Amino acid sequence: MTPIFQIMFDIEGTMKELILEKLDLLIDSFQSILYEEDEHFIKNMKEKNIVGDDVARYMYWEWTQGIGLYGLWKLFEKTQENKYIKMIEKYFNICFELGLPAKNINTVAPMLTLAKYAIYTNNENYKVVCEKWASYIFKDMKKTRFGGLQHLTSDSINDEELWDDSLFMSVLFLAYWGKSTKNNDYIEEANYQFLLHSYYLSNHKNGLWYHGWTFKENNNFVDAFWGRGNCWITSAIPEFLELNISSKSEKRFLEMILVRQIESLIKYQNSNGMWHTLIDDKTSYLEASATCGFAYGMLKARNINLISREYANCIEKALNSVLLNIDDNGILQNVSYGTPMGRNSKDFYKEIPIKPMPYGQALAILLLVEKLGS
Repeated sequence: MTPIFQIMFDIEGTMKELILEKLDLLIDSFQSILYEEDEHFIKNMKEKNIVGDDVARYMYWEWTQGIGLYGLWKLFEKTQENKYIKMIEKYFNICFELGLPAKNINTVAPMLTLAKYAIYTNNENYKVVCEKWASYIFKDMKKTRFGGLQHLTSDSINDEELWDDSLFMSVLFLAYWGKSTKNNDYIEEANYQFLLHSYYLSNHKNGLWYHGWTFKENNNFVDAFWGRGNCWITSAIPEFLELNISSKSEKRFLEMILVRQIESLIKYQNSNGMWHTLIDDKTSYLEASATCGFAYGMLKARNINLISREYANCIEKALNSVLLNIDDNGILQNVSYGTPMGRNSKDFYKEIPIKPMPYGQALAILLLVEKLGS
């Protein structure tokens, strides 16, 4: 057992030991996945790179790595182990030497960890970079009707489209940087984006979230309640509210949105503790990254008193399923690959391949670390 886990946590013996063992395995495997070259993504970028800059700059600086880094940062926060800050430092050194890619919703994702690292180390150079990217989101990022963040990615313009993952990928960074620099414009914008996305993407009947909304067609595409897309919301709302930058009414609204979603998630949870990649479709495959995100978001929400302990059984069932999906090499299995918008049929989501990814590892780390600290 590694030294970080000399910390004592309030978890009963056998389960605690299993969690520590699985977390050790996840961490050992993390770096190889963080720097893994995604051949499919790189091939796609060579054909569809919107701005035409160096494709190599996107190899390690995308949303997949951004989520992975955040899991690593959370681990450092919990343990204060120097080796984790060194891993983060190494990553940023490599990426800055390559040069950062063009700014868009997904390439903002690593900025959340960079911002936390910059504040922690008081690194002025990185602070300057964070301010430039936050200013870009606020002033220059493409906006939809009513000022929503258009889900511009490295390979797709997605004109007039809102996607549910934008809140985690871009808005959390803007919110954190706004609080850190006392920039009220950034704070207000972040709150507005959470409210706007909630209005257009949450289903009023069941509280689940659609993958996206298009102002061109004024609809939610194929009305898909995509698993991982929903888990970004379950995780993002507690992360956002923990910053304590919302008004009382905004906080009450987002708490309501979160509770409505969780109430439905409980109804659709599979007997083995997992969720389907299409939450309300039992013919779609069971998916581990969404399961991690749901359990993490619920657990975090409970730990900061956004929800009650009545959801404990749902969380424990999900946790057990995640532990079973972490193999002996520390790889979270049954993770769906990066998923663009399903535009023609819900069956599109069923055809997304299964592949180990940094965000799968990170979501599992987030869940296990949160459990150890609860």
